[in-house]
Amino acid sequence: MLESMKQDIEAVRDRDPAARSTLEIILAYPGLHALWLHHVAHWLWENGIPVVPRIISHMGRLLTGIEIHPGAEIGKGVFIDHGMGVVIGETAEVGDYVTLYQGVTLGGTGKEKGKRHPTIGRNVVIAAGAKVLGPITVGEDSKVGAGAVVIRDVPPRCTVVGIPGKVVMQEGEPVVDLHHELIPDPVMDRIEALDELIRKLEDRILSTQFELEITEDKLRRAEDELHQVEDRIEMPPAGGARGEPPDDSGGPP
Repeated sequence: MLESMKQDIEAVRDRDPAARSTLEIILAYPGLHALWLHHVAHWLWENGIPVVPRIISHMGRLLTGIEIHPGAEIGKGVFIDHGMGVVIGETAEVGDYVTLYQGVTLGGTGKEKGKRHPTIGRNVVIAAGAKVLGPITVGEDSKVGAGAVVIRDVPPRCTVVGIPGKVVMQEGEPVVDLHHELIPDPVMDRIEALDELIRKLEDRILSTQFELEITEDKLRRAEDELHQVEDRIEMPPAGGARGEPPDDSGGPP
């Protein structure tokens, strides 16, 4: 237990540039407190102690804003940064040296029985607000972008972004850096493509309207010319009323 606590402290020191001393980490990091309370609750859960593990989990939630079911399996060196709103379900498995940011949910997708929460591989980083749902696996050295909703398995050494989560392969160096603000966003790319399509359609509509106005103007002029022709056709002959021959009697007898 003491060795595990030491590894948790080292995880904070290694991955949070704001951590200035061991005393500060021990006293002022709710993610660390939530993990330590979970270690106790999980040990009691594994040994069949009723009720007490859930009470410890509940107290941890009240104190830290982080809810970890006592049945969840948490590896060594896990770091929960800020942590408010983090939820980890009963059958979730979190591997060694995983980093979780605030608002992360490792949850289920319904009322299934048995294994219903995700398995997170070693060295995974899950950014703020991300949701990983169902009995899926996120492979080691992968990264889940902020706000992503992941509902399918993720291979090792990948990056997942968007809703639903889409994988951006990054083979080679393990994805362990914390610059998740630089992750590509296919959803935004799609939105920008739709904006471009809308702009082209608007230009085409304006062009069509202009051509229609020209056509309407030509039709009006044609109608005016037709009316003029009709007026000339309907004009009476110069010698008298329409339909009467001119008077050529030469005057009175």
